[in-house]
Amino acid sequence: MALPNTNTSGVTAVKRLRLWYALLIGIVAIFCIRLFYLQVIRYDYYRTAALSDQLKQYEIPPSRGVIKAYDGSSVLPIVLNQKLYTVYADPTFIKNPEQVAEKLVPIIGGKLDDRISQLKTKKTRYVILAKKVSPAQRDKILALQYPGIGTETHNYRTYPQGSLAAQVLGFVNDDGKGKYGIEQALNKELSGTPGQLKAITDARGIPLASSKNNIEIAPQNGKDVVLTIDVAMQHQAESILADGLKNAHSSAGSVIIMDPRTGAIKAMADAPTFNPAEYYKVEDGSVFQNGAVSNPIETGSIMKTLTTVAAIDQGVVNKDTTYSDPGFWLVDGFRIQNVEEEGGAGTRSVNDIINLSLNTGATWELMQMGGGKLDAKGRQAWYDYLTKHFLLGKATGIEQGYEADGYIPSPEDNGAGINLTYANMAFGQALTATPLQMGAAISAVVNGGTYFQPHLVDSTDNADGTTTKTKSVVKASNIIKPGTLPQFLSIMEYSVQHHNFNPNFDTGKYQVGGKTGTAQIAKQGGGYRDDAYNGTYLGYVGGNDIQYVIVVFVKEPHVGTYAGIGAAQPIFSKLAHMLIDNSYVVPKH
Repeated sequence: MALPNTNTSGVTAVKRLRLWYALLIGIVAIFCIRLFYLQVIRYDYYRTAALSDQLKQYEIPPSRGVIKAYDGSSVLPIVLNQKLYTVYADPTFIKNPEQVAEKLVPIIGGKLDDRISQLKTKKTRYVILAKKVSPAQRDKILALQYPGIGTETHNYRTYPQGSLAAQVLGFVNDDGKGKYGIEQALNKELSGTPGQLKAITDARGIPLASSKNNIEIAPQNGKDVVLTIDVAMQHQAESILADGLKNAHSSAGSVIIMDPRTGAIKAMADAPTFNPAEYYKVEDGSVFQNGAVSNPIETGSIMKTLTTVAAIDQGVVNKDTTYSDPGFWLVDGFRIQNVEEEGGAGTRSVNDIINLSLNTGATWELMQMGGGKLDAKGRQAWYDYLTKHFLLGKATGIEQGYEADGYIPSPEDNGAGINLTYANMAFGQALTATPLQMGAAISAVVNGGTYFQPHLVDSTDNADGTTTKTKSVVKASNIIKPGTLPQFLSIMEYSVQHHNFNPNFDTGKYQVGGKTGTAQIAKQGGGYRDDAYNGTYLGYVGGNDIQYVIVVFVKEPHVGTYAGIGAAQPIFSKLAHMLIDNSYVVPKH
């Protein structure tokens, strides 16, 4: 009889094998499912995460537009770009900050501890270590091949002419923004449009240019600008201004030379000045301001030129008119009188009002606008000429940062002595205007009645190679009647020819006219200082027609005589002779 087989070891082994096999299949299945989940279902998520440390977006800075000016008939660059570098660190790649800092300090400078601290900065991937690094320094830094240390290219402004026309130009700050002058007014046009580079980087954060994932948008460079400024004329204007301020013991001043036939500014100088390449060394920010456009002043007696124009144009006086001057007027209980030069009461002419600078005469002209007295009619007429004909009280729109509006009081009776205010306005007090506004106003008179917007930009060179020429903008036409101009020119030239400080111009070849101004300086809280005055001069020079208008402002000179005569007029005289002697003016023919 056979016994049953009780050996189960073989069966157990088989079962165990099958169990392990099933377990292995299960594990493989789990890995496959997981891989499918990671590589297919979550592909986009993990691809983005994997690239986050290597995919970086860079801004490609455009080249800022070059600024040029005229040098005779040719064009000369006066503001260029210099390629320098910013050194930065990505601290997440820095493994040994102490070692890296020790190598960098001899190249870029700074204290070792500060550099180590920068390289250990947390929660940021971009730390600026140095700016304005030279190409040679950059090469030394890149030769170290430290992961996380990189450089960026930046264009910085250079000024081949040094401080020439500094306030006109302005400067570009470390953030690439134009400040003051042309740089601020035309920042958008000069800046251009940045490009973009999205690049896969290596472990050091350096873009892999060959990567197919790079996406590049080319930058659009800024426009080049050609100014109306004449470089040689600008140099001489600045030199004459500096010498004039020194002789007058004055701390500041401005001059303008403009073409009244177009509104183009040929020279515009301001002192004290600065080097735009080293703007960061300037301690007094007011030096950056172009005083000729941003400093509204009580103009003093140069305003009498416009008062006389308005009176002639309304037909209430002419160049041969005479009147009985009492030596003073009482207006609202205040005494308006002349300075000692006028010689007291007597019969005076319109020529005398300009030549002898008669406050009483300018007040008398305002009275004639009102029918013989100070009243609402005269105030309104004077206000209309100031604001609608001469366009005072509003910015001219010249291409400069921080241009001021100036201030013209309203003619309505305000219960605070409005007639006295307007009498003062007739000879340049109680209102404010910038030297540029006065130059633009008198330019509109001497060209026959067209107010051209003052401008500094002659043309712009576009990215496509074309050039856009600036067209003179007419802001007002027929501001005077045809018969007004010859009378006014006769009066202005009489002043130059007969004044005690005759600068001796050849009247057979040239037309030269002008008027001094000695302006009181307002005190805070009301009233005027009696210890200081500003000097001004408003004039022109030409041949058959008027080719240049000149405006001079001198701040608080100390000359022992009237500020206009002793400080501003000598500067005007030298500027006018400079224009004639250097053949800028075409003589009469």
